[in-house]
Amino acid sequence: MHNYNVLESALFFSSPIRFEKLKKQVDGKTILITGASSGIGKELAFLFAQTTAHLILVARRGDLMNAMKTEIEKSSAKVTVFQADLRNDVDLNELLAFLHQLEGGVDIIVSNAGISINRPIARSLERYHDFTRTMALNYFAPIQLLLSLIPVLAKNKGHIVNVSTINVLLFPLPYWAAYQASKTAFDTWLRSAEPELALNNISTTSIYLPLVKTPMIEPTVAYRTSPAMSAVHVAEIIGHALYSRRRTYKPWWLIIGQWASLLFRAPLSYITPKFLARKERERGNA
Repeated sequence: MHNYNVLESALFFSSPIRFEKLKKQVDGKTILITGASSGIGKELAFLFAQTTAHLILVARRGDLMNAMKTEIEKSSAKVTVFQADLRNDVDLNELLAFLHQLEGGVDIIVSNAGISINRPIARSLERYHDFTRTMALNYFAPIQLLLSLIPVLAKNKGHIVNVSTINVLLFPLPYWAAYQASKTAFDTWLRSAEPELALNNISTTSIYLPLVKTPMIEPTVAYRTSPAMSAVHVAEIIGHALYSRRRTYKPWWLIIGQWASLLFRAPLSYITPKFLARKERERGNA
């Protein structure tokens, strides 16, 4: 564990957040956080606790968010809990109706909700829903939210933060087709829309994250003991981006991975099938 802590410190170091600047930036503003009941969304909500922001927490687990509301409102922030599954059209439309009736509208949207699936294609042949549900939450839901709220964000000179993954910038990995395709789709959409949004006084920030210690990684056994960034650290990165207007965040070492993806694309395309074949043989003999 100690060795992991040393490695994590080297891989995921960051500058200290200036809370007074964050407070000045968000005081009195309305902040929508999706995927707010745990992990990054939860830690971000608590980061705002000592501001006068109005936090709108959205997730499926209302009981967890209500417990958060009780704790956060012991400080100065105001919290509204909106229980919703953003893959569900009825829930999403009800959320949009609620947001549009808010006095002053929404100032900041943190698109954090997501679903991750690690599954070989051979085991997905009868599971088309793996792809529809990842696209529904990781791509279609945030687009529907933004298309509806862009006029409000433009009026408020708002800010959109997309919590993304480094995988969208690297060589695609086997077993992650559903997840990577959906996350890449929204990343590309937002980067394409960014110049148009800027013309409408809307700032955007894309946070490209490595492995993060959240409940999402639990189903993947190999990740449970891997070096990973803390959700508190990510919350501070998002907080820093809100007052610095930083357009992207990437780990310092990601450039190495991007160059490797570019330079070794052909060798990786050759080696990867052989590696997978050996792995499947080992699994069959186990």
